Amino acid sequence: MSLRERIAAVISRLKPTGSTAQQVAKSGVWLAGQNAIGRVLQLTMLAALARLIGPAELGLVGIALLTLSAIRKFTNIGLNAALVQKAEENVDSHLNTTWMLEIGRGVLIFAVMYALAPPIGELLFGEPRATGLIRALGLSPLLLGFRNPGVVYFQKNLEFEKQFLYQVSANAVQLAVGVGYALIEPTAWAFVFAYLAGDAVRLLLSYAIHGYRPWPSFDLEIAKELIGYGRWITGSSILYFLYSEGDDAFVGWLLTPTALAFYQYTYRFSNAPATELSQVVTGVMFPAFSKLQEDEEQFRDAVLRTVRITSLVGFSSAFGIIAIAPTFVLAVFGEAWMPAVPAMQVLAIYGMLRCIGRTFGQVWKTVGRPDYITKLSALRVALLAIAIYPMTSAYGIVGTALTVTGIYVFPMMPLDIEITARVIDVRARRIYYEFVYPLLASLVMLAVVRTARIAIDAPPFLELVVLVLLGVVVFVAAVLAIERPTRWSVSDEFERIARNIVS
Repeated sequence: MSLRERIAAVISRLKPTGSTAQQVAKSGVWLAGQNAIGRVLQLTMLAALARLIGPAELGLVGIALLTLSAIRKFTNIGLNAALVQKAEENVDSHLNTTWMLEIGRGVLIFAVMYALAPPIGELLFGEPRATGLIRALGLSPLLLGFRNPGVVYFQKNLEFEKQFLYQVSANAVQLAVGVGYALIEPTAWAFVFAYLAGDAVRLLLSYAIHGYRPWPSFDLEIAKELIGYGRWITGSSILYFLYSEGDDAFVGWLLTPTALAFYQYTYRFSNAPATELSQVVTGVMFPAFSKLQEDEEQFRDAVLRTVRITSLVGFSSAFGIIAIAPTFVLAVFGEAWMPAVPAMQVLAIYGMLRCIGRTFGQVWKTVGRPDYITKLSALRVALLAIAIYPMTSAYGIVGTALTVTGIYVFPMMPLDIEITARVIDVRARRIYYEFVYPLLASLVMLAVVRTARIAIDAPPFLELVVLVLLGVVVFVAAVLAIERPTRWSVSDEFERIARNIVS
């Protein structure tokens, strides 16, 4: 059998078929690959641009990205979530209306960004050079508005092998365009052209990979149905921007574009491992939860298993980043970025909390209560508005990081857990129990890696490789040592996933 035939056989075997558990496990493989490869490509581009362009230019990019994100969030009507949540397997009757709504949204976003670019760049942030970048990035939602609406089936039907090709191809093009442009002309435009190139690839692939062909038609009743479900998604999307990127906007406004670049980069890299791995779990589990929602016992069991895995990922990633942050920043970004280290260590805890919290939001959407997300988000925004100014004024970006993290530690995470416990009908302590053993194993890893970092005298990149490998080995050993004398059965979860993959 040739290598090509072997690869084809493996791909065929990993297509998400079989029982729901087998579909979830196999989809997880594709989504893990997509997130791992896609994130590596994205972070490689960001790291390369950090060295080639520098924090001042990337601060201008940050202003443009904040503008795009804000307008996208304020116009998000939750169309894909509404289609995925529907129990019916075939939603073709809804796709033409969805397509028309997305095109209209893309045109609206482009027009708003073009008109508001000068006051945002010049008046709000005091950076007229950001105006052109903002207008250029407005082309992104315009391109994606014409995307094939059939791509919703990638998630709805757990066809993540198609989603893998769709996303990773775009990320690869982004990397090539961004780094290639920066080598010729090291300015903020390298990032903008890379971003738009990736979206152009997504537009083309959406028609190449899925056979559905949309046609300009609009059904008012279907539009009302989709928007009716999505009204809470819209509210939560706006609030999500305010509490997840409002801190970025505040840093850019109060401090400088360079400080904004420091903050955004520490946020992205400190949150990447935990949130990307949790996205694998929750990205698969939302459609899986939707399939299991009629069976209360199976649904409850699936939620608790998901919390167990995301807790393991979240704690290990956060404490690992805290341990290696100084070495990582020096090795990857360079000396100019070292002031960002303390904020990165604080935001690693925030990434852990986001990793775990993603599961709860998917549970609430599954049971038809996305309003929980909106209402809790409103509380987070209110608390953030109260604390962010004095903390940022006093401690800079570290104060901002402490604010967003502290609010999540209390009261948001306890509230998330209490509501979820009621939804799945268990005691809240049953969910807290899933945090104990990952925390113990992570503390052991933190102590060993920090001690080793002090003792090792090697070039930054070599030191980083050694510390990462040491952290993985120590954490796995700690997990196994804790698991044997206790009733914590995390190894069983991975064995179950492996069995479902090969079934």
